[in-house]
Amino acid sequence: MPHASQSPAPALFLHDSQRRATVPFQPLDPAHIKVYYCGPTVYDLAHIGNLRAMLTADVLVRLLRTLYPRVTFVRNITDVDDKITARARANGEDIGALTQRTTQEFHKDLAALGVLPPDIEPRATHNIGEMQAMIARLIENGHAYEAQGHVLFSVGSFPSYGALSGRNPDELEAGARVEVAPYKKAAGDFVLWKPSDAEQPGWESPWGRGRPGWHIECSAMSHRYLGDSFDIHGGGSDLLFPHHENERAQSLCCFPHSQFANYWVHNAMLLVEGEKMSKSLGNFLTIRDVLAQAPAEALRLLLLGAHYRSTLNYTQAGLNEARKTLDRFYRALSSVTDIPEAPVPQTVRAALEEDLNTPKAIAELHVLANQAMGGDRDAAGALRAGGRLLGLLQDDPQLWFKGGASVEEDAAIEGLIAERLAAKKARDFARADALRDQLQAQGIVLEDTKDGTSWRRA
Repeated sequence: MPHASQSPAPALFLHDSQRRATVPFQPLDPAHIKVYYCGPTVYDLAHIGNLRAMLTADVLVRLLRTLYPRVTFVRNITDVDDKITARARANGEDIGALTQRTTQEFHKDLAALGVLPPDIEPRATHNIGEMQAMIARLIENGHAYEAQGHVLFSVGSFPSYGALSGRNPDELEAGARVEVAPYKKAAGDFVLWKPSDAEQPGWESPWGRGRPGWHIECSAMSHRYLGDSFDIHGGGSDLLFPHHENERAQSLCCFPHSQFANYWVHNAMLLVEGEKMSKSLGNFLTIRDVLAQAPAEALRLLLLGAHYRSTLNYTQAGLNEARKTLDRFYRALSSVTDIPEAPVPQTVRAALEEDLNTPKAIAELHVLANQAMGGDRDAAGALRAGGRLLGLLQDDPQLWFKGGASVEEDAAIEGLIAERLAAKKARDFARADALRDQLQAQGIVLEDTKDGTSWRRA
């Protein structure tokens, strides 16, 4: 385990968006790693594009916890936003009820996928005081100004604005959702605080009743729970500009002697059947949509099957293939009785230390599965331990092959098997064969042994 007094060559390499290179990870304090990820805006069910960022964070934090003695992982909930207000109005629903309900659904979906909860999950509405304090400090430092009930960040006051996304000043407006407003000193200046009418959520402030801009929320929450400087900030590549660029600007201007985030980790976008996911194309998939047709672990494996920085093409064929791969892994585990506890295999960990190379780590699981198929108990233990680092292979193999069926479905299948057994004992083999065929038509494979009949889904 590395210590502050030592400077060993770090094992972990990460691609840092700001450096635009894959570099060794050098923690600010090896005794305590601090990570912040942008969480969901809670007005609807999470989609599989959201899930990719959550999975990247999950694997990263699992890995960090094998390398360092303490990791604090913060992932926020954005529960004040104009999209939330609009959806609540459309639903005829109270804003608080909407955000509470969708937050619970988000937690339920991630738990199904084996995504570990963050150590701290701050809600934006619980941190308004911290946001107002930062805004006041930015005004005092000359980086923000008040105009017609709004407070705006002055982009021109921060010379290194654009350094994170790599955009020069002439390009900055091209990718931004810039609101043209007469009260702005420059078109690229962005809102820190805006006025609220009677129907919008709002809080009293020195600038009048209003609500925060999106960007200041994450700056305030990361500062409150991780301090001026922390190790890693992550999220989807769609957040690189303007959200993360603006976060960086606000935080460095508020705390000019800090580093804010030392490394920036961004995952690439996700396609569905080769096209950008959108409701207009009819290919918009929530996590819940996919879980209705396949085991959660198959979706997790599919998403981890591509490197997080490469564009992932989600396909039905790919989902089916992921399920077959898991069948193979679980069959390897089921070929060994009494699987021993084992440490994470070095080959799997080493693959993830190469900028979270999940495809390479999965390839190492195949090697271990080959060995376990031959009855190697140690390989089976290593396979399960390697899977755990990826959030995979923790189910009982027998339950996996039963497909996670409901209690009612299990009882119906067990009833038919018992009926078939009775027919065999009565030497009514035609009836027994008919029942086997009936089960087979339902995708149920029977395995008769001297100890009885077991079953699994094909």
